[in-house]
Amino acid sequence: MDSQERLPFHAEYEIASEYEADAEVIYFCGDCGVLLPQIPHESVQLIVTSPPYNLGKEYENRIPLQQYVEEQTLVIEECVRLLSPRGSICWQVGNMVEDGEVTPLDAIFYPIFKNLGLKMRNRIVWHFGHGLHCSNRFSGRYETILWFTKSDDYVFNLDAVRVPQKYPGKKYFKGPKRGELSGHPSGKNPTDVWDIPNVKSNHIEKTIHPCQFPVALIERLVLALTNEGDLVLDPFAGVGSTCCAAVVHGRRTIGVELVEEYCDIARERIQLALRGELRTRPLNKPIYKPPAEPKTVRELQEEV
Repeated sequence: MDSQERLPFHAEYEIASEYEADAEVIYFCGDCGVLLPQIPHESVQLIVTSPPYNLGKEYENRIPLQQYVEEQTLVIEECVRLLSPRGSICWQVGNMVEDGEVTPLDAIFYPIFKNLGLKMRNRIVWHFGHGLHCSNRFSGRYETILWFTKSDDYVFNLDAVRVPQKYPGKKYFKGPKRGELSGHPSGKNPTDVWDIPNVKSNHIEKTIHPCQFPVALIERLVLALTNEGDLVLDPFAGVGSTCCAAVVHGRRTIGVELVEEYCDIARERIQLALRGELRTRPLNKPIYKPPAEPKTVRELQEEV
């Protein structure tokens, strides 16, 4: 399935506010420590989230690093219990910054997952062009997605997320395949560096959430790591980007969020997604590049 092809919308689905075994879409407003124990063992195919970074944002209280790690470990342990044998966990994180010192959160989270028996398949670098400007260090323009699986037999649908070839007409110039196209006819592997714009003030998906991630970021994970009808869980769901990405591709989904205002926005966005009316930035839309300034006569002469 092409990465932009979407399965039929299911506008008749209702969004449950509590855990219901037969619900297609659940959005629980409360602590994930309350809802996760209600979900059956090994019933979730994909768990994808961006947890609080312990930065003291409006939706979190900054706590000592050791306490933060302990609390996150409890959530991760429960997520591992819920993960199906062929399932994946994708933990999207950035850096924690305190008094100008940077702590890379992926370095902290990796051993937690490893100690629970999971295997890392990729450390995906999510690159974006806009963000805060720093004056005492280089400005940060990337975050990471740690992709772990529970076993060596896991779902990975590469054909669903291929991207256009850089040189689509390139052919082998020697050997038994001489003259044949050297690239895959459906496109190339998107690699482990993803250039997807982050959600800033002028982004089509922008809500009041200060750290909202784009639907496209999750779409690629949903398409690659799940099949139609699978269950996708986000234990720190914010304004529902994960759930939106799941429902438009025919997956069941559960989102959990503490902040009631974010829950209200999430439910509205999911309803729009179910009706096919949610405005999102397409996954494979090229990054805008400003037109180059016309070259002067002198510059053209120097190229000769």
